[in-house]
Amino acid sequence: MFMSSSAFPGQSTDLPAVTNKQKEVSTKLSSNSQFEDNSGDLASDDQENTTNEVVESNSGDGDSNSTEEDANSNPESNGSDNNSNSDTSESEKKNNSDSNQSETEKKDEEKKPEDNKTEDLSSEILKETNAQNGAFSTQADESASEKKSQYVYNWKTCNVTAGPDYIPCLDNLEAIRHLHGRSHYEHRERHCPEDPPTCLVPLPVGYKTPIKWPRSREQIWYSNVPHTKLAEVKGHQNWVKVSGEYLTFPGGGTQFKNGALHYIDFIQDSLGDIAWGKRTRVILDVGCGVASFGGYLFERDVIAMSFAPKDEHEAQVQFALERGIPAISAVMGTQRLPFPSKIFDVVHCARCRVPWHIEGGKLLLELNRVLRPGGYFVWSATPVYRNTSEDVGIWEAMSKLTKAMCWELVVINNDKLNEVGAAIYRKPMTNECYENRQQNDPPLCESKDDPDAVWKVQLESCMHKVPVDESARGSKWPETWPQRLESPPYWLKTSEVGVYGKPAPEDFTSDYDHWKRVVSKSYLNGLGIDWSSVRNVMDMRSIYGGFAAALKDLKVWVMNVVPLDSPDTLPIIYERGLFGIYHNWCESFSTYPRSYDLLHADHLFSDVKKRCKLQSLMAEVDRMLRPEGKLIVRDNVETIAEVEDMAKSLNWKIKTSYSKDKEGLLCVEKTLWRPTEVETVPYAIE
Repeated sequence: MFMSSSAFPGQSTDLPAVTNKQKEVSTKLSSNSQFEDNSGDLASDDQENTTNEVVESNSGDGDSNSTEEDANSNPESNGSDNNSNSDTSESEKKNNSDSNQSETEKKDEEKKPEDNKTEDLSSEILKETNAQNGAFSTQADESASEKKSQYVYNWKTCNVTAGPDYIPCLDNLEAIRHLHGRSHYEHRERHCPEDPPTCLVPLPVGYKTPIKWPRSREQIWYSNVPHTKLAEVKGHQNWVKVSGEYLTFPGGGTQFKNGALHYIDFIQDSLGDIAWGKRTRVILDVGCGVASFGGYLFERDVIAMSFAPKDEHEAQVQFALERGIPAISAVMGTQRLPFPSKIFDVVHCARCRVPWHIEGGKLLLELNRVLRPGGYFVWSATPVYRNTSEDVGIWEAMSKLTKAMCWELVVINNDKLNEVGAAIYRKPMTNECYENRQQNDPPLCESKDDPDAVWKVQLESCMHKVPVDESARGSKWPETWPQRLESPPYWLKTSEVGVYGKPAPEDFTSDYDHWKRVVSKSYLNGLGIDWSSVRNVMDMRSIYGGFAAALKDLKVWVMNVVPLDSPDTLPIIYERGLFGIYHNWCESFSTYPRSYDLLHADHLFSDVKKRCKLQSLMAEVDRMLRPEGKLIVRDNVETIAEVEDMAKSLNWKIKTSYSKDKEGLLCVEKTLWRPTEVETVPYAIE
């Protein structure tokens, strides 16, 4: 089920701003609602009809609309730190004048919507707001707003020990030096600076436009991720090899030297109920290495949330992302993983170097929390198939632990080609075994323990009961893929009010229809984006995952991020066969620089600037986005103006800028420009 109105995703006592927001938002909820009522973000059918009439009768009279490829000067020839450009300003004025003249000339012509992509774009923008019938804004108002929003941003390049690989919350060396211990991988966990950096991460020397998918799965530019240690250590296992100016990935891994596809089929053959791409759609891959397992699961219509720590296996997650495979930098340490409970169809560990059996099985109990009732744990490790004294001891400890957890050992099978084996366990779908145990060890969690509260929450050595109410989330398996993508989850109740004010199942469907319309009519054709060059996508403020679902026919994957102070809809996203994560956007995301081809922010910036510096968020966007990557922002006009001003100061290209009444859309493209002035970040220096 959803979180109640008194709890938000990842609520933590060390985030007072979020706690205050929680109290503020709770007043917007009806007595039976578990969502924030934010109906302004999604228009009703009547509002949509009104919008079409307005656009048809008032095209160009009061909206600000520009679509440009070369609005800025060439960033590669601009090495100055002075981000104020009078020539650019004059050019913009001329473009606006020309645009107004051309719009006036069009008034006397018969309008044909199919001839005007910008009008289609504006129509779709307007369908997302209830502020559709007010007077158009004036040029005087727009100019005054622009002057007010203008600010000289003095960007500098970060001087940090990690260099081009800088992740602020994982490379806070000062905080790591003051840790009391490291035995539980505390030094690999997130330690975010109090004041997020506003400097820009440098590019690797010789950085090139990334190779497109699917070729990138097998080959990437060495200059983009110039690390060779992993090739030296793991090359014999076919992880990665250096081949001239390329790094190549034969598709192997520690447990599948002869290729991931064979290993994937080996698991399927071992247990037919796995049913890749049908029953099993979303999996968690622990200790993923370079994520070849997840990369080849796309062939079976399966998506994997892969993670590994930023450790001595140099740049393993960075390799995965450069290849176009989803992954995050994370570790199983002292805190819960940033995912809700009961969401993964399968959890996979292939020699993932996690000591599952120690300390009462605390780490395995965390996997139990995120695994669906009836889901499978695939464990491919030496204790399964080797007979050394150490392996035998671990196997005996694991057997005792999993039996006490009521996990059923379904099958043990050997892969003769790779000379490895796998044990597959099944989590129970009832509480019968828990209730019949002679000893309550591991103990059942107290009823007050919320399995969905995860942000900076310490691990608990306990198990939560399986839901027994047939209308509760986790009591039934989701529909098979791809039906589950479009169907509202069975546990969404019509008596509950959704995020946009409608009954929850209807809200879900309306959101999906909305994003299908926006993507097909605006994003795919109206923003000047070459979608063949887009692979890694992030929705920075996802609600139901509708934006990601609308991209299902493209060769992309989408990381759905549910901010901490947003309604907790992440379980819905997983239920429909997508994946995502909780995050606080006042902190850096756990990914390497240059990870994403496209970032999508729907009314995120206006929300974040209530609590933290917008410049810090823009610096984080710059860090995550690849050169030539796109940022799409949908927000109020004041925030759009601020973001556009910052984008110009970064020498980014303004692809599309549109605003009407109080809503707007901005699409910008990051360039190769980096400031010449340097800023040393003391806490990130060894």
